Amino acid sequence: MTQQFDVVVIGGGPGGYIAAIRAAQLGSSVACVDAWTDANNKPSLGGTCLNVGCIPSKAMLESSENYERALHHFAEHGVRIGQVSLDLKQMLARKDKIVDQLTGGVAYLFKKNKVASFHGQGSLAGHTDAGFKVVIKQTGGETILHGRHIIIATGSVVRPLPAAPVDNHLILDNVGALAMTEVPKRLGIIGAGVIGLEMGSVWKRLGSEVTILEALPAFLPPVDDQLSKEAFRILTKDKGLAIHLGAKVTKVERKAKALKVHYTDAKGQQILEVDRLMVAVGRAPNTEGLNLGSVGVNVEAHGFIEVDDHCRTATPGIWAVGDVVRGPMLAHKAEEEGVAVAEQIAGQQSHVDFSTIPWVIYTAPEIAWVGQTEQQLKAQGIEYRSGSYPFAANGRAKSLGETRGFVKILACKRTDRILGVHILGPFASELITEAVVALEFRASSEDIARIVHAHPALSEAFHEAALAVDGRALNM
Repeated sequence: MTQQFDVVVIGGGPGGYIAAIRAAQLGSSVACVDAWTDANNKPSLGGTCLNVGCIPSKAMLESSENYERALHHFAEHGVRIGQVSLDLKQMLARKDKIVDQLTGGVAYLFKKNKVASFHGQGSLAGHTDAGFKVVIKQTGGETILHGRHIIIATGSVVRPLPAAPVDNHLILDNVGALAMTEVPKRLGIIGAGVIGLEMGSVWKRLGSEVTILEALPAFLPPVDDQLSKEAFRILTKDKGLAIHLGAKVTKVERKAKALKVHYTDAKGQQILEVDRLMVAVGRAPNTEGLNLGSVGVNVEAHGFIEVDDHCRTATPGIWAVGDVVRGPMLAHKAEEEGVAVAEQIAGQQSHVDFSTIPWVIYTAPEIAWVGQTEQQLKAQGIEYRSGSYPFAANGRAKSLGETRGFVKILACKRTDRILGVHILGPFASELITEAVVALEFRASSEDIARIVHAHPALSEAFHEAALAVDGRALNM
C-alpha cells in the first residue's frame, strides 16, 4: 500500500520527532519512519538520545551521585543511615523506567499531533510526481510512502576503533556501558570526551577503578583553557579518575575474563589491564542504507550530508538535520534544526544560531559553556575583559556542599558585549541558560551586573562574575 504525505521524516530521534511534531502543528500531513527497537525488540521512538544516550546516562549519573553522597557526605549533614549497599539491579530498572516513560511520551505526542508513525528501515527510492518515494523495510514486507518534502534525521552511530571492536561483553560502547549488571573492578575507557567522562564518573562512584586513555595531548580542547585545567585537576585528584593524555591505543588483547590494552604515550609503550573496556572515541553520521544517491543528495568525505545554512540539501525538497549534518552533535541543536526546517517548509522564516548553542558535560562538578573561549579570542586578536567568581564564595553552593569551580565571563573590551560564558560547578547545566539568553540578546556584562539575582542562589555567581569584569565584585 502506498501513502502520500506532505512531509516524511526519516529518523525518530530528537531532530526527527521534533521536526515531525512541528510540521504537523503547522498543518502538514506528516509521517515519521524509525527503525529503533529496545532490548525487548519493541519499537521505541526517541533515537540514541532517549534510548541509550542522554536520558539513561543522566539517570545513572544521578543515581550514582546519590549513592556516593550516602556513602561519603550525608553524615556531614547530620544524616545517619547505617550501612549503605548498592542495588545495581534497581538502579538499572529505574533508568529503564525513565527511558520507557519518555519514549512512550513521544509515541503519545505523535498520536496527539496526528503524526503517522512507521517502524522499519527507511530509504529513498528516487523522485516521483508527488515528490519523493520512501521504502520502509519491515518484518514481512515493505511499505511505500510518498513525501512532498523529506527530512533526514537519522542521527549518528558509535565511531568504531579497529583496535577495539565492540562486542558489548568485554568491549563496550555507550549501550553496553549503560547496561552492565555488575560493577567491574577495573574499567578502561578510550576517549576523554563527554561520553567517556560521564560514564567514567558513573562507574567510578559505583566502585570501579577507572582509567581513561585520551589520544589528544590536551584535555577537552573545545573548553576554555582555565576551565579545562581546573576540571582536569578536580576529576583526577578529587574524583579519582585516572586520565592519561596523549595515549594512543594500538592493540587490545582478549584474555579469558580480562583485557590487555596496549597503548603508546610520551613514555613509550604501555599496557593497561582491565576487566571491561569502553570505546568512546566519538560518533559518525548515520547515513548507511539511505540510498541518497537516488535523489541526488551529496555526502562529504567524513560522511556528513551536505546542506546550506538552512539545512537544505542540493535537491529541493530534501532536508537534513542533527548529527547527519555539520555542526555540533547535540540533541538540542538537532531539535532546533528540526523546528527551523518544519517552519521553512510551512513558508516561515527560521534559523539556528550556532554561536549561541550551549554545551554541557554532566560530570561532578558540571561543565557548561556558550560562546567563545579565551584562547579563541586571543587567536582572533579580539580585545576582551574577563571576570570570574568562585562557587566557594557562594552561599547556596556552600549549603549544597558543592563549592568547586567558578563562573567566567568574557566581554568585548570596547563594547562590553558578552562574548562567552564558561561555568564549572553545581548545576552548571541550568545556569548556562541565562548566559545563552544574554548572548542571544547581545547583552553586556553591565546588563547582567545591573539585574537583580535572587539570594541566596547559585545564579549570584553569574552576577558577581559580571561585576568582576569591571573589577567590582562585591563578595570576594
